[in-house]
Amino acid sequence: MIIFSSGIWVPLLLSLKVAGWATLINLILGVAAAFGLARWRSRLRELVDALLTLPLVLPPTVLGYYLLVLLGRRSPFGQWLAQFGIQFIFTWQGAVAASTVVAFPLVLKAARTAFEQVEPQLEDAARVLGVSEAGIFFRVTLPLARKGIAAGALLAFARALGEFGATLMVAGSLPGRTQTLSVAIYEAVQAGDDTTATIMVLIISLTCVAALLLASRLMPNKTNLRLR
Repeated sequence: MIIFSSGIWVPLLLSLKVAGWATLINLILGVAAAFGLARWRSRLRELVDALLTLPLVLPPTVLGYYLLVLLGRRSPFGQWLAQFGIQFIFTWQGAVAASTVVAFPLVLKAARTAFEQVEPQLEDAARVLGVSEAGIFFRVTLPLARKGIAAGALLAFARALGEFGATLMVAGSLPGRTQTLSVAIYEAVQAGDDTTATIMVLIISLTCVAALLLASRLMPNKTNLRLR
């Protein structure tokens, strides 16, 4: 059966691998940035937030160009990475980098909202009891914000799974190496293979719908949000 062909499973497994790594990286970087923004009191806070959210609205080709400039072999950073045998262009790691950048704002926004909804009195009570700042974060703040963070991670996973433009520019379309499911759909349509394209579209659509439904269940009820 066509659904079991390597032309579908290989890009699907690669997409899951790329989206999984991108989500993990975004959980670390996004949660750290969100916590910093939620607790930072400065006039520059919203400007920094806007800059970090920029990948959400920029065209994927623009993001791909930025990544090529930053990670390309001729860039200072790319040459420095090459000394350690690290290469992003036309590799699956490049696809991870593209998906990470594109999906980052979804974790950032969800996590920041979750952190801002944590009651400061609970953190102050922990301080009175002598808990360290690190202990407060891991034992009080993070557990209370976990649902919002998990919702952001699911949204980021769905976005990373469907990333196309920036991935194509940075990683290319090498079958079995960098050809993710979204890129494989494009190639199938270009080749006139509508059956394969339809199956892959259904797979990615159902996966994204499931992630969105689960994320919506984790989102805080709007009626319970604390007014600021």
